[in-house]
Formats: sequence, C-alpha cells, structure tokens
Amino acid sequence: MFNFGKQTIKFVIGYAKYSQSSRVAKPLPFKKPKAAGNSIQHFIDTKQVRAVGGNGGDGCISFLSLWSNEFAGPDGGDGGHGGHVILHATTDAKDLCQLPTVARAAEGGKGENKNCHGKNADHLVIEVPVGTVIKNINGKVIGDLSKEGLMFIAARGGAGGKGNQFFTTDTEQSPVICEFGAMGEEIEYLVEIRSMAHVGLIGFPNAGKSSLLRAMSRARPKVASYPFTTLKPYLGIVEYDDYEQIAIADLPGLIPDSHKNKGLGIQFLKHTERCMVLLYVVDASLDEPWTYVETLKHELLQFSESFSDRPHIIAANKIDLPGAIENVELIKSNTGLPVIPVSAKTGENLETLMREIKIIYDRSKEQQQELQETDN
Repeated sequence: MFNFGKQTIKFVIGYAKYSQSSRVAKPLPFKKPKAAGNSIQHFIDTKQVRAVGGNGGDGCISFLSLWSNEFAGPDGGDGGHGGHVILHATTDAKDLCQLPTVARAAEGGKGENKNCHGKNADHLVIEVPVGTVIKNINGKVIGDLSKEGLMFIAARGGAGGKGNQFFTTDTEQSPVICEFGAMGEEIEYLVEIRSMAHVGLIGFPNAGKSSLLRAMSRARPKVASYPFTTLKPYLGIVEYDDYEQIAIADLPGLIPDSHKNKGLGIQFLKHTERCMVLLYVVDASLDEPWTYVETLKHELLQFSESFSDRPHIIAANKIDLPGAIENVELIKSNTGLPVIPVSAKTGENLETLMREIKIIYDRSKEQQQELQETDN
C-alpha cells in the first residue's frame, strides 16, 4: 500500500508469498559520495580478438672444446617453447575490458651452448567473466566458459627448435644442423558475454533508465534530455546486507521495429538476450503508457521467443510529474505485470524496487540450482 498525498494506490507483487516466508536482504546505502562528473567507462560485452601464440626459440649449433679434448662433440641446446594465449573464467572479471584486441604471448628463449636449453615462455592468461562464449570468425561457438575456473586455449605457442646435439647419431658425430622454432598459432575470435547482467533496464529513449541506475548504484552513465544518450550499456552493482551483489545494466533505448534493425536494432537486442531479469522502465507521465510496454514486449518476442520465459517487472518512473500517479493502476490493469511506481529524481520507492529485484533474483537462482541438480 503506497500513499501519494490524497490518493492511495494498492500495489501487489506476485512474489509476496516468497517474501513473507523468508527474509529478504536489504540494499546497503552508499558509504561515500559519488565522484563528480560523468563516467566515460562503459560495459564491454563483445569484442573481436586476434590471439597470437608465442614463437618457439631456435636451436643452437655449437661444439664443445675442452682443455683436454679439443673435439668434445656437439653441445647445442634446444630452444624453449612459446607461450599459449589462455582465457580463464573468473568471477573477479565483470566485462571484457581486460581482453586486448591483439593478445600476443611471449616467445621462447633460444638454445645456448653447453647443452643449455632456452627458457620456456610464460603463458598469457587473460581473465574473462564467467559465462563468456568464444566463437570463430564465422560465428560458430567453439568455447563456453560457463563455470568458474574453466580455461580455453585461444592460441598455442610454437615448439622450440632442436639443437645440433639432438641430431647426433652413430654415423654422424658432428652434425652441423639445428631447427628453427615453430611459429605460434594466430587465430581470430568473437568473444561475447552470455550473462551480461542479472537485471536489464529496458525502455524507450528518455524513459529515465540512466537516472534510475544512478539512483540505485554508484554507476554514473550520461544523463541528458535528448534521446539515445546511452549508446553502449553501462553496469551498476547493487549491494545487499547478505553480501549478495546484483548487476544492473542500463541498456540503449528501444524504438518500434528494432527487430528489423531500426535504431540500434539487433545490437541492442543482443544485449537484452544476456540478462536474467527484464525490468521495463516506463515514463508514467505519458499518455497511455501501457502501450509502450506492449511495444517493448512485441519487439523482444519478435527477436527471440525465449524472452517470454524471463521474469518481468515494470518500474513506472517519473511519478513526481503531474498525472503520473493516475496511470500506475492503468498500467497494471492493462499489462498484468507487477508494477512499482518510482521516481529516480526524488528517490521515492527505490528501496521497494530493489527489494523486489532481490526476490526475483533469489527465485531465479534457486530454479537454476534445481535444474543443475536435476541434470547431475
């Protein structure tokens, strides 16, 4: 039950039974003020990478000469192996900002005389988020780092070349031959993050998605009065008192016929496909705001029918504007989805919204665990 001046709006959430049967964690307040100015950082969830393995070291041609034996035989050592390029899935990484466009591993050391082998190069291990999918240049999935600790060898290093000591035989006691180090692999990949964020903010341009993310987290996306201020996704983290952290993504605005690649089109819908929960942000002060929700749902279903299985919730934003409160009940009756009236500007009901997000997140997490147990 929410009281807005003289008017009273009844608010019912479909997960009320869950919230009554168990304690719901509360969001933690910010411990320090945000930095001034807009953040230029954004969330990188897809990148084309060229992985280059290290070359192997060359073998050595050398002959040993001692004070007591001028012709002691060949003693050229082998070259060291080149390093691999390895992608390592870890929860410490949040996006692909640490993944360079060209990942080049170190080369192996050259062989030396006195049977001294060259040093094997260290592998180049790059940390990527859990849920990273690796595709070849044709778009075929060849690697899925779905669990923490999994590794994918993107490019193998070349083997070290053999020195002349390796080629010594009964008939050839002084070979004047060695091997060059093998070249490392060079392969291009398309790397994407499957689970970009737990919650994705979906809405039309100027619906207040960036302002809502600023109010709920320490993220600082650009906010302006003109449409399409958000061209790339921004990520914010909401912390709760049970030490759980939920990632919320501010996604670019959606317009009609986006599934036909209008506006940001397919690029936007790919971002949405990797979110666990869909949070529709609607400007409640507009005329017939429930029609915008229907348009959003239509565009998502035209792109992929899997969106119908995702948890949905509506945030009726800008209730501080005239006429917005009257539209909240109309949005709920016309859409049949849970509706939470909020104001990103004044901070009204933001704690309630974050509480419901936690409830849906816990439910989704439990269902995933049950599916994993069933599969095992």
